[in-house]
Amino acid sequence: MPAPDPTMAAITEAVTAGRSGDTAAARLRLENLWDEIGPAATRCTAALSLTSLPTCTTTPPRPSRGTSALEAADSLDDTRVQQEHVSLQIRGFYPSLHLNLADDHRRLGDFDAATEHLTAARIYTDALADDGYGATVLSGIDNVTQAIAARSTERLVTH
Repeated sequence: MPAPDPTMAAITEAVTAGRSGDTAAARLRLENLWDEIGPAATRCTAALSLTSLPTCTTTPPRPSRGTSALEAADSLDDTRVQQEHVSLQIRGFYPSLHLNLADDHRRLGDFDAATEHLTAARIYTDALADDGYGATVLSGIDNVTQAIAARSTERLVTH
């Protein structure tokens, strides 16, 4: 059994802090990790975690992080991500990556780009497990779809 990856542990700690309500500290930690780390799988995980953290209503979204996460995901295969956890498949990263980009573009008022990313997210939903994470991503796709239809740029409570 390989030794635990300290970067993955730091990502997990930051995400836990964010989910506990300390999103500012979580965001700062993930942004610092982003600058420190290099391996594509870890960088993709950090970016995915960073883009999924709620932002305050006054902070504009940063699609560039999501784009970088997509680029990192594109450079990976299942063998590499399974070094982080045996159950991971790279295809399973894409629904959330595209969902987060869709929401960022929607919040910036770019509804066409948002719709394109939602379409891409739906292509990969077959890779989601029938669990809480999968349900959250599917619910997010529905919520962002509704917000696009309403031409809303407001932050969603669910995202």
